[in-house]
Amino acid sequence: MSDDKERLDRVRVPEMEEILGEALPVLDDGFVRLIDYMGTDDSIVQAARVSYGKGTRTMSDDRGLIRYLMRHRHTTPFEMCEIKLHVRVPMDLWRQWIRHRTANVNELSTRYSIAIDQARTTRPDEWRLQSDINRQGSEGGVDVETGQRLTRRETEAQSFLKEIYEERLELGVAREQARKDLPLSTYTEAYWKIDLHNLLHFLALRMDDKAQLEIRQYASIIGEKIVSKWVPMAWEAFMDYRYGSIILSRDEIRILSLINRQQAAADKMLSETGFTIKDASEVKPTLEGRELAAKLERLGVEVPWKGKG
Repeated sequence: MSDDKERLDRVRVPEMEEILGEALPVLDDGFVRLIDYMGTDDSIVQAARVSYGKGTRTMSDDRGLIRYLMRHRHTTPFEMCEIKLHVRVPMDLWRQWIRHRTANVNELSTRYSIAIDQARTTRPDEWRLQSDINRQGSEGGVDVETGQRLTRRETEAQSFLKEIYEERLELGVAREQARKDLPLSTYTEAYWKIDLHNLLHFLALRMDDKAQLEIRQYASIIGEKIVSKWVPMAWEAFMDYRYGSIILSRDEIRILSLINRQQAAADKMLSETGFTIKDASEVKPTLEGRELAAKLERLGVEVPWKGKG
């Protein structure tokens, strides 16, 4: 028996090699940089078909399998791919980002290092109003005059806090204490390593219209500029079966089956299951009802309570 061992070359994706190390800009001073990656679409297939040898399948077979795995939520094969990113992001967005506790993270520490000398700024036309419907979201914008005032005040506040921070450092105050009044708009940096399954979950939530606009911009860059190049078949399946799909609950399916066929029964069920409420003489949707309405509109189905009293 030969003692020679087969040497395995590292799997490379040409499109990923082209952007390796490149800082993809986000917001006014943020970025996402690809540091490293492991695996490809082929790795997902290999994990799902551990008994298959090389050359026993076709490209269409691979695509079909990946789509089957995504469609039926078989997640383990997607964990065979990993990616490491270097991100520069404002601290307020980073608080949302780090809530996804499925990654390995190493963040810049302002106990040891001087804080990044840059804060996220807001143009006068970027100030948004609080949504009346979504308590954690925004809707519409402020008028031009108010926007100019808010931006001017933001600049004043950031400059003042930066001056205080630098004064403390110059006086020899410990970095761990000098940092305590830094604004959440201050940028931080981190290395973020995550497997593809959990990355797609992150993107499904943070690319969604209900996510904060600024973090959606980061998620879109990661998805469209990186993941789509890295694992194009998995990305296509994700866009078809996760991001672009509609999930219907058991009650929603029952209501949908009754609409336009047994309208009185549908109206009754909408009320009994909490999708609508009677306010004086008007039928109004609850939060879940508004979510159902959005689904029905995408399906081309008329919203059953519109115009009813």
